[in-house]
Formats: sequence, C-alpha cells, structure tokens
Amino acid sequence: MQPLWTVAEVLAATGGRAHELSEGPLNSVSIDSREIEPAALFVAIKGETHDGHDFVGKAIAAGAAAAIVSEEFFAKSGGHRLIIVPDPFEALRQLAVAARARNKGFVVAVTGSAGKTTTKEAIRTVLSAFGMAHSSVKSFNNHWGVPLTLARFPRDAQFGVFEIGMNHAGEITPLVRMVRPHVSVITTVAAAHLEFFESVAGIAKAKAEIFLGLEPGGTALLNADHEYVHLLFGYAREAEVARVVTYGYEQDADWQIGAVAASDGATRTRIRHGIESFDLRLNVPGEHMVANATAALVVARLAGESTSKALEALHEFAAPEGRGLTLRFGPADTPLVLVDESYNANIASMNAALSLYAPVVAPGGTKRLVLGDMLELGPQGPALAAGLADPVLATGARQIVLVGPVMAALGAALRARIPQGTPGPEIIEAPTVEQISDKFLAELAYGDAVMVKGSKGVRLAQLVAAIRTRFEPA
Repeated sequence: MQPLWTVAEVLAATGGRAHELSEGPLNSVSIDSREIEPAALFVAIKGETHDGHDFVGKAIAAGAAAAIVSEEFFAKSGGHRLIIVPDPFEALRQLAVAARARNKGFVVAVTGSAGKTTTKEAIRTVLSAFGMAHSSVKSFNNHWGVPLTLARFPRDAQFGVFEIGMNHAGEITPLVRMVRPHVSVITTVAAAHLEFFESVAGIAKAKAEIFLGLEPGGTALLNADHEYVHLLFGYAREAEVARVVTYGYEQDADWQIGAVAASDGATRTRIRHGIESFDLRLNVPGEHMVANATAALVVARLAGESTSKALEALHEFAAPEGRGLTLRFGPADTPLVLVDESYNANIASMNAALSLYAPVVAPGGTKRLVLGDMLELGPQGPALAAGLADPVLATGARQIVLVGPVMAALGAALRARIPQGTPGPEIIEAPTVEQISDKFLAELAYGDAVMVKGSKGVRLAQLVAAIRTRFEPA
C-alpha cells in the first residue's frame, strides 16, 4: 500500500528543506495536534485564534513523523523532524495542488446556499459503491478546509468529492481552481450571507465561481428549483462550461423529480430523465433530501457508473449529524423524537427544515420547536425571520422557543397571526441558548417531539448534546 506522501514528495511539492528528518512515509496530514495519527505530517498553520507553531512539540510527541514550520519559527526555536518553508499555509496549498495533479480519478465539487454537506454526503455514499471515494470531513469547505482535504487525497482514490463554501465574493475561485472538478454542483441559491452581498443575485454570481475551475469538457449540475437558475446558466456560458445539466421538481428539469410519498419510515419518488424513469427510495424524510439524493444519482451517471447500483447505494444514505438527523429515545410506543438541524441555518434551509418537521407527530406528548438566529443576513435579518411565521405555525408545534435577537421579529410576527382569544402555541424568547436550556430540558419528556434549528454561532448544538446526554441510553 502506497503512503499518502513521502518526505521527498513533500519537499518537492513545497520547495522546503528537511532538518533532522529521514526519508520515510507520511500517512496522514493534520493541522490539529490533538488529532495526530501514526506517521502523520503536521502543518503548523496560523489561524485567527491559534498558531500551529505553538503545538509543534506536542504534535511530534504525539507521533507526527514530520512537521512543516516557518523559517521564522525554526530560527527562534529549532527542533527536529522538520520541513522548513517560508509559509506553512502556502505549503499546505502546494500540497493540495500536487495531490490533485497526481490523482487520475473523477472529481466533484459542491456548493450552494443550503444542502452542501448533505449533498456531498449523498454523492460520497453513491460513489463509494463503485470505488474509493475521498471527501471533505464534516464541512471542511473554506480557505483551509479545502486545501487540507486535497492534501489528504489518496493518489489511488477513484473519486473525490469536495465541498466549497463562501461568504464573500471571490472566495470560491482559488479553491475550485485547486480542486479542478469534472462536475460542479450548485444545490441552490438563496438568502444567505446577505450581510456581505447587496442582493441574492450577487450570491448567485459568487456561487457561479465554481464553474471557473471545471476541467475541460466538465459539467455544471444545477438544482432548477430556485429563481436564480437562469443567472447560473448565463454564468456557465461566460465560463464556457461544456455542459449544463439540471435536476429538481421543475417540470423542465433534465432529471425531473415526481411526487414524493412517505410511509413506513421511507421516502419514495420517481425520477424521469428523457425516456428513462427510476424509482428512488430513501430512508430519510424530506423533499430536500430527495433533491440531494437526485444530485448524487446524476453524478453517478456523469461518472459513467450504473444508475441501478447508485439507487441501491442511496438506500443506505442517512442525514449527517446536525442536518436533519432524526433520533428516537425511550419507549417504542412513546419515544422522544429529536430532529437535529442544529448545524446551520439560512432562509432556504430553515424553510426546508420546517417543511420536514410539519408531518412529524409527537407520539403522546408535546410537539416543540427551537429556532435560533440566522446569522450573516445583515439588515434584512429581522424581516426574513418574520417571514417564517406561517411555515412555523404550519408545523403544528405547541411550544416555540426562539433564541437570539433576530428571532424576536419572528416572535412578534407569530403573535400577530394568532387571533385574540384563540389558544395558540406557547412562545418563549431568550437571547442565548444557555438561558433556556435548563428549563427546556426539565420540561422535555418521552412522547414529545422537538426540532432544533439555527445558525452554528447560536450554539444550539449544545442543547442537542444535552438532550442526547439526558435521553440516550448509556
């Protein structure tokens, strides 16, 4: 089995020099000294809050075979098992470029205002049925996550699936030019990161940067179920994309999703592509999950793989943690039902999550809903939050907990929609999750259903963790 890297290859890729370091295999790449595997290469990059150089000694002591450090660090501190470069972060990018250059597999890049990680996971699930599929861990989709994932790209992997995120214009371009995908997927365009854009049309333009790294003859795969898809077609033409393929519920989508039915814990639909039709069955609920899975099915076809085998693989697809994962704790007839949507939130994902939660039934208790602020929406945040009132009420939740200052606008909109004298849901507001956690946990019981949804910065994941700690069997 070939190593991920050799010392000689790292030196060649980065132009670095070795100090007290012998030739040998390097089987992983890490920027976190707490996650060192045997024969790891530790890259001491400087982040916003931490400098990896402060942890070089810890990484070496934990078993790292080598560490990439700066000339400045070496001059001050010396050390052993070192590869010395002007800038370790640039060295990481150089490793990323070298890893992509040596791999001859089929590469996919995914971006979008919502559903990036879930779609990436669906694609990984499908492609893993046909060979080794390397993909982003969690949501490693930013300026360091993408090069780190590329630097970990095995030379013999048949597939690579890379998630690319952004919150400013110009961020996707350098990343996708490293990834050089054969297929670029845009899951949707919606109001997210509006704090940094004048309009959603500006977000569409930024997402379309993912076309700029496509390999010659590559394909743009677009979800057709949003009003900005025509802009994406225009940007694809400007980028001279060889082929544009669409999927979605729209009648004119190339891969058109039919009516969705749910029963016995499964979701079913029929997908039509030209004269072909395919029956899709998922063990996760939600129309947005069907769309994510359809993207994966199309990717398999574009990779030249068996559609029937891809459909079988999708039977095993599950929602990632924090992105619609549904858990049940306690008695079979009256469990606590927890829908974990705590990882992130914007208008598109919030609406999708509320739609997912609407048919969920509290099996003998109270249906509850915890919603946190949607961040990075700028001045439009309160109005966008208030616009969620109708879908929130449509969930049938009898207790609605709103966390964060932006969600106060939703609270006011909800109260305005409930006629006086009509018994409406209990509405609770709090500036932070810490201020409601203890009381909420004390009231939560078997037979209840609860969905937790909010931006990562609101820290609702800690409420999910507390629920699981209390109700999950030891």
